[in-house]
Amino acid sequence: MTVLQRAPHARVLQRLRRREERGSATVFVLGMAITLLVCAGLVLDGGQAMNARTRMADNVEQAARAGAQQIDVPHLRATGEVRLDGAAAEARAQDFISSFNYPNVAVTVTGNQIRVEAKDVVDAQMLSLIGVDTFDVGASATSQAVTR
Repeated sequence: MTVLQRAPHARVLQRLRRREERGSATVFVLGMAITLLVCAGLVLDGGQAMNARTRMADNVEQAARAGAQQIDVPHLRATGEVRLDGAAAEARAQDFISSFNYPNVAVTVTGNQIRVEAKDVVDAQMLSLIGVDTFDVGASATSQAVTR
């Protein structure tokens, strides 16, 4: 075989090699687009969940403070010891936190302390495309009755 006869085969091989590389940029761009969408979903949905958790933490702290204001005054006058009126403290905290419609709320009164816990679910928007539908958020706060 002469050099002239090999030339057409070489051209065919070069074309085949070029065809193997076709579409690789498309796959790369598609992969990067998916990665960027997932990152955007983490920022958007993660930020929304963090914001919901921060609001919830503020709300349970305020509910605990409201409950801690319900001091058992007759007991304080008789003994000088600060103690919460358990039923009044729990009712006050429940009344305050109920306006936020959290599905799971627990209020516990022990001596001169009140603890408020709340849990909720935040729906994901963008991450639901990859199977992450919700975020569970929760917060708790403890407040103590004192006189000064």
